[in-house]
Amino acid sequence: MRERRCYDKAKYHHDAADFPKDLPLMQAYVHSGMFMGWLADNDLIDTRDSSYADRVAQFKKREITCSKLYEAMGEGLLTDMLTEEGDDFAYDYFEFSRGSFISDYRELLVNGLPTDYHVADTWANYEKLRARIDERYRRWKGVRR
Repeated sequence: MRERRCYDKAKYHHDAADFPKDLPLMQAYVHSGMFMGWLADNDLIDTRDSSYADRVAQFKKREITCSKLYEAMGEGLLTDMLTEEGDDFAYDYFEFSRGSFISDYRELLVNGLPTDYHVADTWANYEKLRARIDERYRRWKGVRR
């Protein structure tokens, strides 16, 4: 049985002292939403829960953005939401204390912005980050073999 982990929750960010008070709360959803979007695009979300399946399908058709996907999935990223492989990759790559997701996010999207929370939830930003996560995932899979 997998260890149950909570990788992130939006409230950790919009309740944080460093969250800019002039930004909409949805900005707290962008960074984790982009990772969740990548998980959805790569079939690493456990869609046996029909509400997850519906949200993932909407995202894949680009009917909802990354932050809207994150919001619709419960405003958090938990082990239970992921396939076993998705959870393993999230633990190695996304887990803030050990992974390189946040440094990739900052390098590609935050550069020059006032804070991590100022990144726009756009498809262009998602695609830029998606390419890097794809690269990290390929490398991660190669190491696991």
